[in-house]
Amino acid sequence: MKISTKGRYAVRLMYDLAMHHTGDWIALKDISRRQEISVKYLEQIVRQLSIRGYLKSLRGPKGGYQLSRDPKDYTIYEILKITEGSLQPVACLDDEVNQCDRYHECPTIEIWEGLGQVIEEYLSAITLEDIVNKARIKGGNDYVI
Repeated sequence: MKISTKGRYAVRLMYDLAMHHTGDWIALKDISRRQEISVKYLEQIVRQLSIRGYLKSLRGPKGGYQLSRDPKDYTIYEILKITEGSLQPVACLDDEVNQCDRYHECPTIEIWEGLGQVIEEYLSAITLEDIVNKARIKGGNDYVI
């Protein structure tokens, strides 16, 4: 499994919003500068996250973006699922009900199901708050991940 650039940038965007979670609206140009990601790319990501209710937005000169929940309430798994779609290690596990004709005879399916479960559990155990706390320990408010 390989996380796409969009997935990595989504985590960085959400981290930045969590790091600056003060109640003020945060402009994409500020996130772009701090995270070294183009505003155009960030616009694509915020669209996906806003549709799913992860972000609030305000238009206008004093506008920008905010997290719609506390940083402790976002996991890396749920953020990546939005941008990546499936985080399963093999395509046959992408659907809720496995569509593979060989599923019941597959000698390796338990390996892939187990790996998928490990990935989900690991990424679900990490919140934006965890990343912010680590960044602050490393000594900076504008830490770039």
